[in-house]
Amino acid sequence: MLELMVLFIAGAYTGWNIGANDAANCIGTSVGSGLLSYRKGILLVAVFVVVGALLQGQNVMKTIGNGIVTEQLPVAAVLAALVSASLFVTLATWFKLPVSTSQAIVGGVAGGFSTGLEVNLTKLATIAQIWVVCPFLTGLLAFVFYKLLSFPVNKIQRPQLWDRVVGALLVGSATYVAFSLGANDVGNSVGHLANLGFSPRWLALMGGGALALGALSFGHRVTETVGSGITTLDPLSASAAQLAAALGVHFFSVLGIPVSTSQSVVGAVVGVGLVHGVRAIERRRVLEILGGWVATPTVAGLVSFGLYRLTLLLFR
Repeated sequence: MLELMVLFIAGAYTGWNIGANDAANCIGTSVGSGLLSYRKGILLVAVFVVVGALLQGQNVMKTIGNGIVTEQLPVAAVLAALVSASLFVTLATWFKLPVSTSQAIVGGVAGGFSTGLEVNLTKLATIAQIWVVCPFLTGLLAFVFYKLLSFPVNKIQRPQLWDRVVGALLVGSATYVAFSLGANDVGNSVGHLANLGFSPRWLALMGGGALALGALSFGHRVTETVGSGITTLDPLSASAAQLAAALGVHFFSVLGIPVSTSQSVVGAVVGVGLVHGVRAIERRRVLEILGGWVATPTVAGLVSFGLYRLTLLLFR
């Protein structure tokens, strides 16, 4: 009973971290454009991450649960994976860096090598390849969506009607990102518990609630980076970036692949920024974010490996 309680607390802490870091991916571009207030945006995120988790969170949950390490991990190994990933994401959130919580969790689970259990290297390689492809895909989609949206929207002559149309696009695309975040990332927080006989729907509700709490309590720090730290966004650019990121994350959620919402949004923001030329991109900030993407799974995996080994030595 105590072990289960500790596991649930660790899962909730992981979900809180995901919500805190990834809330910016849902509303950072909208807030940065100036057309959506942070308060309204964060409430929207809190509601729709839970909806996404409940409706489509089971696919990624299965992958995290037994798709990477094909046998049931020991409780100590699960705790090592969750704690190592969560501490890294907490640190990144404090420094306002949009890191990949999916990469942190997968890296932590891959630390299952330390248990001697079988790791599905083919699945792990597939996930890593998609991580590379995803930001390029969303960047291309964002570039195309901006071109498609700008033509009819810029034809609108009445300022009030223009504001309404773009406002609806912003809120709709932000809602879609929040839904996709819940669908993909709830598995990262509670996927480890899916093999213990608990109802997937109940786990999705718990994980979605933890994501929502993280967004509400600590989501403001990374929002600034995504909203204005990479490139200056107008409302139409923000809508295109959000729509592209949401579509990419949702697509891979259906396939059960844990992808990075952060990578998807940053790729989309860069894609929109390129519409205005390379000089519009804050290249130094992008390089910092890229460094975080490389470090995240590596550090989480190594810490998880070492933490599990240390636990065995102390309690053997």
